[in-house]
Amino acid sequence: MTSISVPLEAYLSVAALLFCIGIWGLINSRNAVRVLMSIELMLNAVNINLMAFSSYLDGQEIRGQVYAIFVITVAAAEAAVGLAILLSLYRNRDTVDMERFNLLRW
Repeated sequence: MTSISVPLEAYLSVAALLFCIGIWGLINSRNAVRVLMSIELMLNAVNINLMAFSSYLDGQEIRGQVYAIFVITVAAAEAAVGLAILLSLYRNRDTVDMERFNLLRW
């Protein structure tokens, strides 16, 4: 059985596309849940880069995989805290529209 080697540029292209979609969703979205999903897309693009460079630069070491697990852990914590904040805001304001959150204004 032969193994097919995927070039590093393919992984970087997919990660760049995913990161750009996340940035676009972060900038253009009014819905807070969609903003959190866009941040998750950006973090997943970072994970793809970590894994690709880890396997490309040092195939025997697992440094990139360890960093990716840390990023996944931070992303899970961010999602849990972000959703808790959104639920609290939804209970108080009855909306998840980012334009209507004016809690910090004078």
